[in-house]
Amino acid sequence: MAAPVLAGIHHVKLPVRDLARSIDWYESRLGYRPAIEFVEGGVRMGVVMRHPNGGPDFALRIDPERAAASAGWDFFAIGVPDEHAIRALAARLDELGERHAGVHFATVGWILPELHDPDGHEVRFYTLAHHTEIPDEPIRIENPRESAAAREREFLDQT
Repeated sequence: MAAPVLAGIHHVKLPVRDLARSIDWYESRLGYRPAIEFVEGGVRMGVVMRHPNGGPDFALRIDPERAAASAGWDFFAIGVPDEHAIRALAARLDELGERHAGVHFATVGWILPELHDPDGHEVRFYTLAHHTEIPDEPIRIENPRESAAAREREFLDQT
């Protein structure tokens, strides 16, 4: 049976405790802009945010219990074009006083983990440009951090 036709991610939806605070954070930190508002009974309950430079759409929805329960979880990784762009993003976050783990060599690209939004959701970034190609067969990664560090040493020795 053939796989169905898919077209990427339509949007990501996150539960939040304070909609205005979350809108401000995604706007000021990552450049997102409100595009659609959802109003129920006269109360703004959610918003879809768009990014001017290609990031995935974000839906933010008031749901304090789910926001608290999902704090600390990384639901997704936002794609960044390449190592240069992810390092520039890390520098921007540093200038804004946002804590994160810095840019790291990862399994196939570079990663910027451990940025947290106001509700504690981890927002990760991963480069679309790869330093290592993914083979047709699944690969198994034992101890991801240690494996990435070893692979980075090999990569640097080759360049």
